[in-house]
Amino acid sequence: GKGGYSLRTRLDSQSGPVDKNTVQVITVPAPEGSYAVPVVKGDFNILPQAAKIFIAEHVALCKPRGIYICDGSEEEAQELTDKLVSRGNLEKLHKMDNCYLARTDPADVARVESKTFIVTEERSESVPDVAEGVKGILGQWMSTDDATKELAIRFPGCMAGRNMYVLPFCMGPLGSPLSRIGVQLTDFSYVVLSMRVMTRLSPRVWDSIRVGEEFVKCVHSVGCPRPETRKLVNNWPCNPEQILVTHFPDERLIMSYGSGYGGNSLLGKKCFALRIASRLAKEEGWLAEHMLIMSVTNPAGEEKFIAAAFPSACGKTNMAMLQPTLPGWKVQCIGDDIAWMRFDSEGRLRAINPEAGFFGVAPGTNTKTNPVAVQTYQRNSIFTNVGMTDDGGIFWEGMEKDHDPSVGVTTWLGQQGWKVGEGEGKAAHPNSRFCCPASQCPIIHPKWQDPEGVVIEAIIFGGRRPRGVPLVIESLGWEHGVLMGAALKSEATAAAEHRGNTIMHDPMAMRPFMGYNFGHYLEHWLGLQDNPDNKLPKIFHVNWFRLDDNSGKFLWPGFGENIRVLDWICRRINGEEGLTVESAIGLLPAPGALDLQGLGAVDMEQLMSVPKDYWQEDMEETRHFLQQQVGRDLPAVIAQQVHEQSLRVNQITE
Repeated sequence: GKGGYSLRTRLDSQSGPVDKNTVQVITVPAPEGSYAVPVVKGDFNILPQAAKIFIAEHVALCKPRGIYICDGSEEEAQELTDKLVSRGNLEKLHKMDNCYLARTDPADVARVESKTFIVTEERSESVPDVAEGVKGILGQWMSTDDATKELAIRFPGCMAGRNMYVLPFCMGPLGSPLSRIGVQLTDFSYVVLSMRVMTRLSPRVWDSIRVGEEFVKCVHSVGCPRPETRKLVNNWPCNPEQILVTHFPDERLIMSYGSGYGGNSLLGKKCFALRIASRLAKEEGWLAEHMLIMSVTNPAGEEKFIAAAFPSACGKTNMAMLQPTLPGWKVQCIGDDIAWMRFDSEGRLRAINPEAGFFGVAPGTNTKTNPVAVQTYQRNSIFTNVGMTDDGGIFWEGMEKDHDPSVGVTTWLGQQGWKVGEGEGKAAHPNSRFCCPASQCPIIHPKWQDPEGVVIEAIIFGGRRPRGVPLVIESLGWEHGVLMGAALKSEATAAAEHRGNTIMHDPMAMRPFMGYNFGHYLEHWLGLQDNPDNKLPKIFHVNWFRLDDNSGKFLWPGFGENIRVLDWICRRINGEEGLTVESAIGLLPAPGALDLQGLGAVDMEQLMSVPKDYWQEDMEETRHFLQQQVGRDLPAVIAQQVHEQSLRVNQITE
């Protein structure tokens, strides 16, 4: 059954339409006898049968005090906002337009990867067969039996005293052949307001279910039945000791318990759009990836669409909203986080952004690093765990130059009178967030909601690599490009502790978001070349973060200057000759191929160098990682690509 809870449900409810004088009551069978619950908003009778059964099963399990069927309207949002303000969950930011601040329990501030699982009958379906004694980092598996036991500890009666909000939502433009639908049940109205921003929350989803379209079932509870036995901090309901986020890909089901934080509670985001969707994509022949989608238009008006995957803290949102420094160039944003891509009948790779909003990390976002994001979140936004200025604005680390230091700040922990340079601790939590509608982005692409999607002609991988890795590399082909993604990593120097480089592997930037065995995932990517009609995009790797070996300063200025690299990539998409030189690790820009006019002094020789000793060590480390973490599930093609690149590196003459 569904997460261990399958009921043969008989529904008894009032018949006929609902009016303001009518209260529907739904009666469902429960282990201790029938359970009746009023419908406090909406009309349960008109819902499709599959949705009724799904809701009824979880009414019987969770025992809410009422059912609230959401429609995504402005009136509904205002009602829920007013309720959260009155309870102290939200505070109005009077300096901004329809913006609110939430402060969470300090124990509930981030995705909890250690409590996040893929549940399948066989372990090999979910995670690779890692080397003996090695802790796998490419996803976590839980058996169906264990998941059933764990959920049985948590979910029965978990919504007592709270409304069950029913959210019909679409990931991607409504009506698009690339989109998928879901229904989320939650007992926290903060989640409703955030899902309204991040997804297309619409009653039209019921019509799709009514005609038989499959929907992903999402169940979320903060795990705080009333009366509460745990004292709430900031009136934020959560149960951090019992957090569990489970995914049942075979049943298209997500069950999340104990956390109100976005990544654990907005189930359309990472849970559906990456973990469940990546499994759907494997079965159906498409891709669900942790990638931005952007368009780049040159001065002649020629436009290219690009998808790009970076690990955290490597500038993905900044790139999606890049402001070019080269005259005549234009960048437009389709999405900053997730791309769903499918080959069309003509073999072109079409992509949509399945989300409807941005859920961005706040610290470090400012008018220099990302002025477009700053413009986007000025209205209709929800901020979580940021500082609030005394005049009703927002503050976080990185905004110092945009902030009047005489204005006091209330920190995310509620400490009043905090001032820049004087207050202890940080004004905002390092993982604090802004949640705002993508439609407000000043450079949002007119086609961002095109149901057909946009045609992707290049895929870019990138990481934070302080040493050894050139500014930009073009893969030698599709298989070599898949190796680039599989070997994706970032390094943080730790010289003060004399530990050398700390390496964080994040293959395909999907490490925390894989919905099935990563070895099978690589096979799926490799298999896309088997169809001769598929027009495969070129694959590149970029590194904005290489440091000068002598000064330790960045060799490349980054930010808007990255358009110079995108210019070269666009010309390579067009097949322009004379732009590359071959190296052991791929094709590099030929001398003079990058437009450096007006940039000033840049040590291009060092920036493009491929040090033999560095790359010998890097290839050995990559081989070791893939052997340990993917093991026997590593495709032979990728192992061969590692071997061939290692041979080329050994032949470097310096």
